[in-house]
Amino acid sequence: MPSCPRLLRAGDLVRFDGRLHTVVALEGTAVRLVDEGQSPSVVFLAHLLSSAGFEVVTPSSVRAAVPAAGVLEGFPRKAVERAEWWQQHLVEMLTGRPLEDPHGPVRAAYDPAVRSLRQRELTKAEELEAGGHPASLKLIQRMRGRFEREGVLGLVDPRLRAVSDGTGRVDRRVVATLRKVVEDQTSRSTVSAQVLRRRMERALEAEHGPEVVPLPSRTTFYRLLSALSSGRHTLGSARTRRSLAKQPDGMFGQLTAVRPGEVMEIDSTPLDVLVVHDDGTVDTVELTGIVDIATRTLAAAVLRPSTKAVDAALLLARAMTPEPMRPGWADALRMSRSVLPHTSLIALDERLANAAAVPVITPETIVCDRGKAYISDTFRSACQALGISFQPAHPDTPTDKPHIEKTLGSVATMFSQYLPGHKGRSTEHRGVDPAAEAVWSIHQLQELLQQWIVIWQNRPHDGLRDPLMPGKALSPNEKYAALVAAAGHVPVALNSEEYIELLPRHRRTTNSYGVRINHRTYDSAELNPFRRQHSGAGDDGRGWDVHYDPYDISRVWVRNHRQGGWITAIWRHLRTAPMPMGELAWDHARRILAQRGTDAVTEEEIAQTAVALLDRAADGPEQAPVKPSAASSRRGRRDRKVAARTRTTSPPAWPRPADEPESPALPAPTEDGEEDLAKVVPLEIFDARKEAERRW
Repeated sequence: MPSCPRLLRAGDLVRFDGRLHTVVALEGTAVRLVDEGQSPSVVFLAHLLSSAGFEVVTPSSVRAAVPAAGVLEGFPRKAVERAEWWQQHLVEMLTGRPLEDPHGPVRAAYDPAVRSLRQRELTKAEELEAGGHPASLKLIQRMRGRFEREGVLGLVDPRLRAVSDGTGRVDRRVVATLRKVVEDQTSRSTVSAQVLRRRMERALEAEHGPEVVPLPSRTTFYRLLSALSSGRHTLGSARTRRSLAKQPDGMFGQLTAVRPGEVMEIDSTPLDVLVVHDDGTVDTVELTGIVDIATRTLAAAVLRPSTKAVDAALLLARAMTPEPMRPGWADALRMSRSVLPHTSLIALDERLANAAAVPVITPETIVCDRGKAYISDTFRSACQALGISFQPAHPDTPTDKPHIEKTLGSVATMFSQYLPGHKGRSTEHRGVDPAAEAVWSIHQLQELLQQWIVIWQNRPHDGLRDPLMPGKALSPNEKYAALVAAAGHVPVALNSEEYIELLPRHRRTTNSYGVRINHRTYDSAELNPFRRQHSGAGDDGRGWDVHYDPYDISRVWVRNHRQGGWITAIWRHLRTAPMPMGELAWDHARRILAQRGTDAVTEEEIAQTAVALLDRAADGPEQAPVKPSAASSRRGRRDRKVAARTRTTSPPAWPRPADEPESPALPAPTEDGEEDLAKVVPLEIFDARKEAERRW
């Protein structure tokens, strides 16, 4: 145990201001000193201790420090016994008392009050030599210095204290080369250790020449590889290896949000459940969610066959609007039955009277990755219109948005695994035929997800612990109620006009026949005063601001730049194609007609072709599948995907702006001789084993 200064006491000899002083009295924070010339002085204790050159000279003013427990664990037994033997002798030499009895009588030969340190060291050297353990004065002084600096650990042989990096005595050139091979393996496919060994050998030959560097044996190489690849998953999962490489080298930062909506994170991930689409196909879906950091509230989540930019924009609208109670839900899921401040919030929005127990949160800052759906102009415009700060994460850095990553992972473990059709997170976790178990449609699964989110809001979350009561985990709703009371946050829900503002927009002129978007014509009687007129807004002052829903092209909304508000214009061929149709189906129908070589394609032809496409995809193949061409197979898969996404997104998002009275459709020209569509012939599944058994 090293010696260290204890508190001052009367009679101690100290060095202060370049002279020796004797402490004659301690009065509170003041110290009375007398120097060698018997001149008294009074100094504040803080000033005395912080003065340059201050030193306690009295030998008796040292005491043994508290021994460190467990510092000798892991060392050889003989080395531990040797260190403890030195500790006993050094403690006795420094304090005058044996280690086993620190409060016993002081031995006269080692009394610090009457014998100097050198006298005690000489006495200890004579005692050790008489006991059969000769030790020179220099050795005793060296051991005393190490003991005072490092404690009992300093008495252990320094060669045993060196921490090994696991590489042993292997040539440093081999270690450096193998370390580089392991680092290069991060972004590559997983290979065996033998491949890595060959890469190391070739790198050594290229850098130092053949047979210049001695290569380790097979056993040594495997031991060396295990040490250098520890925690990297070099021989394991490539996905895990890349994920670990993205983590920062230092300690993780922490972002503290003190009010709901201060920082929210949005992301998309494939859901590990197969669903039955409206056309009968079984396929996966994507889950897009937005989570609030302060409360861990899953403010909104939607399921789509694939995430588009407008999905991310409309997700903001869902987070800022109350979640209504649905038929069949338990009454315990109502907001009025929860811990949320329902009474004070209902005065701000009457829709909360029949809302579920999910708080309405207005985002202040949105953190997202750099996916196309989030860096698009549509999503950026939505954030700008709502006054939300758009904060994209660093490229390929999922740790910038860990909360949404963890939350979406919780959906997989706490929701998806319980559903029929669960396919696991990878092929190695997949069952024999999960597609045969799929029974839920995407609409039904969305309803189940919405109900699960309400349950999530009332479940204790391990990341929401009160600092004053760390033993209790709060639920997202409890945390929201606590932060609202402290921060005074008031949610502002969206109205129908704000909902329209989130939709994609175009600049169009108002002609005599209405407005046209992507070969579709929309018209309304309310446009009569503005036909063939300039809006007076925008860069050129000519175009009118037109917003549309890409998942329901039956109507658009034209901004009334003269009187304010919106004008709802109906698609003129809505009765020709009564099914709510999406932009994706419309564009796909146009491409089909373009491939046929049809000139001057009319709007009605496109509408009829799109409806026929959706009907054909929903009916399925008319005959047993045969081997088709690659082009027809691609068309078939594209048709099914278009049909699935169009039918999925046909129901309007809630809250939907109130429908305006439908304007009478203008007479549409009719054409005869419509060409029949080609049959969809699916492609067989390629079986390598079965193919190998065939005789050609």
